[in-house]
Amino acid sequence: MSSDVSNDRRANAPEELIAFRAVTKVYGRGDASMQALRGIDLDIGTGEFVAIMGPSGSGKSTCMNILGCLDTPTAGSYCFQGVEVGSLDRNQRALLRRHYQGFVFQGFNLLSRTTAQENVELPLLYRGASAGERHARAREALETVGLTGWETHTPGELSGGQQQRVAIARAIVTAPAVLLADEPTGNLDTARSREIMELLRTLNRERGITVIMVTHEPDMAAYAGRVIRFMDGLVASDEANGRKPS
Repeated sequence: MSSDVSNDRRANAPEELIAFRAVTKVYGRGDASMQALRGIDLDIGTGEFVAIMGPSGSGKSTCMNILGCLDTPTAGSYCFQGVEVGSLDRNQRALLRRHYQGFVFQGFNLLSRTTAQENVELPLLYRGASAGERHARAREALETVGLTGWETHTPGELSGGQQQRVAIARAIVTAPAVLLADEPTGNLDTARSREIMELLRTLNRERGITVIMVTHEPDMAAYAGRVIRFMDGLVASDEANGRKPS
């Protein structure tokens, strides 16, 4: 990406939420080492909806792991809301995840013997919220994703699309600044995938939640306002999305 394009984007970007500067990630040592990220610069503003794409091994998953504080750069700087994440210890990074980030995964990651409401309450339980607060906020989150009346159902009693809605409710129940979604429609059919993407877009537009989504599907990336493509550990392109959902 040319410096002119990068400078134009920064000049026109919303308030900065995330900034990578020369971020490198190396796995292994010596002859067995592998450079997953090769010194990338990246800015994501508050309220953006960004799709991250790229082939297997391109670095997109490594980037997402660093964004979610599940991994740390080998070199370079990652700032979240102006805080240098590399200066935080493990417990502080866990607090950042708990209070500012929500996560949605391809496999839903719900507790199988636990009701929808109880699954959604889990992040609040970890934060020490009272039972009354947990119940009220979980019901509100389930209502937001269109699952009023399904609070007492376990994952086995829900369709794949409904399970992903529970997972999204769990991710937003803490009112995070950013929602990190890793292939959120990968296990769903086309109709359910579109429903989930419409929900993510609504959360982005109406609630102002920043959404960063890894996907390999162009039809799903079409819902984002910006598409970043990785190749060989580098940002190959970073462009406003001119494509609309079909």
